[in-house]
Amino acid sequence: MEIRRDVFQAIADPTRRAILSLVAVQAMTPGAIAANFNSSRQTISKHIQILNECELLHQTQSGREIYYHLNPQKMKEIDNFIEPFRQMWEDRFNKLESIMKNYKK
Repeated sequence: MEIRRDVFQAIADPTRRAILSLVAVQAMTPGAIAANFNSSRQTISKHIQILNECELLHQTQSGREIYYHLNPQKMKEIDNFIEPFRQMWEDRFNKLESIMKNYKK
């Protein structure tokens, strides 16, 4: 049985998060991505493969070059998961701020 990775497994690795940050700015070839790391091209290629498998990246071909682009729809999936937690912490900080204002008086 083949186990398919999800977006959260993909972004768990700091190198893959760094790759996402790079391609968020502009589409890049695998070689251009690898040039930003001290790892072998094969290692970076594996990271790109995982990100592509999880649909966080998509690729286009221009002549002989393959370019990787960020897939914002999959990033939205991550944001949708995190949003309730963001709201919870925002509410807690607002309550703390209110308590601190009353404490100063």
